[in-house]
Amino acid sequence: MVNQVQVRNPRTGKIDYFITPPTATEIAAKCVGLRTAQIEWQQLGREKRVEAIQQWKKAILSDQEKLTKALVNDTGRLRESRIEIDSVINSIDRWCNLAPDLLATGETKTTKIPFIQLQNQLVPYQLVGIISPWNFPLLLSLIDAIPALLAGCAVIVKPSEITPRFIEPLLETIVTIPLLQDIFTYIEGAGETGASLIEYVDFICFTGSVATGKKVAEAAAKKFIPACLELGGKDPAIVLESADLELATSAILWGSVVNAGQSCLSIERIYVAEPIFTEFITKLTEKAKSLKLTYPHIESGEIGPIISDKQADIITEHLEDAVSKDAVIHCGGNVEKLDGGFWCLPTVVSQVNHNMKIMTEETFGPIIPVMSFTTVEEAVRLANDTIYGLTAAVFAGSQTEALAVASQINAGGISINDAGLTALINEGEKNSFKFSGLGNSRMGADGMKRFLRKKAILTKVNSIPNPWWFD
Repeated sequence: MVNQVQVRNPRTGKIDYFITPPTATEIAAKCVGLRTAQIEWQQLGREKRVEAIQQWKKAILSDQEKLTKALVNDTGRLRESRIEIDSVINSIDRWCNLAPDLLATGETKTTKIPFIQLQNQLVPYQLVGIISPWNFPLLLSLIDAIPALLAGCAVIVKPSEITPRFIEPLLETIVTIPLLQDIFTYIEGAGETGASLIEYVDFICFTGSVATGKKVAEAAAKKFIPACLELGGKDPAIVLESADLELATSAILWGSVVNAGQSCLSIERIYVAEPIFTEFITKLTEKAKSLKLTYPHIESGEIGPIISDKQADIITEHLEDAVSKDAVIHCGGNVEKLDGGFWCLPTVVSQVNHNMKIMTEETFGPIIPVMSFTTVEEAVRLANDTIYGLTAAVFAGSQTEALAVASQINAGGISINDAGLTALINEGEKNSFKFSGLGNSRMGADGMKRFLRKKAILTKVNSIPNPWWFD
């Protein structure tokens, strides 16, 4: 018997929602149905698939209010929930515009042997499984699903059990599109459900922690299926002496606390040139103090609640560890419990080093530890002293100076004189370094092409007898 999973409300702390995960048998049966329907979906061709996805976009827009309400209950925030829906709509349009060119197979070509012709076919993986996280529950459940669907795959998504309320209203939009309802679905569940799902799909996409990502990679390897993993980050920012401090402090603050720091692209450690360190800390602290919680009213302030109670414990642990090792708190500094929800104001921390968890482990909160450096070589060494390599940022007075540093940082995406640009600029293909991920880029053309296998059709076009190559 499958036990119900209790779901906590991040603003109230109350258990006010329950999910009943499907059994392995139910997952297997659902996947069989998706596979059967995928054949017709693939045969529709790219134009018809684009048309169906555009119809679905209209259904989302029609039910936007209901979906927003579910996301607010999942995450405890309003502004970011609206942004999530807008981002999904933009993603649908972008991929629909790109699909015709990306899915074109091209003309038959003559090879170096004149009587042998080559034609490439693109064959989608039949069933793509997606396991998505809780920090942006709607957006990150669809960031892989949309290009996979347009490529001709059937898709099944297992979102986080921490934020499952949005599933029902989203499914209601999907079933209004006859061409989508049999090839695209969601299932509820926790870790066991995700593990079971891997057994029945042909390709797995996972976004989440390194620890779980390793388990997904091992399970995929045993099944001999491809896996695309986007995992944790401890993203650094380097601020050189020539940097514009007004720009740097504003960008780094935004990059550190957007969504209360609950983003894999958050700036989680800052290295500042010694001559400007004091001024940087002063400006950053002043700006951080101006930000308020979205409490008690959800439309007030900028900093939402910590969505996961377990994450609240990690943030507290990292702050306590740093303070016990003589770190200095300039503002913020603790996780508060207000009406059952967990909240944390932007927290600027100095006198930090790499013996502290706050500088080496993923914190995933609005925590901004700042450390000084004396040479550029030291800054680069500190930025690369990590098991992660997702994104980074460099601030300098000239593009040449910034690029020279960026080229030495081991991370998949580097923002120059800003933060988090890889979340905004979708054209930039990037791969994660180290334990931050595995597999093809989900950005740029690769974001769709990874769901397609290339088949080479080689045709002999005259009557030269075999074995001609021995003549």
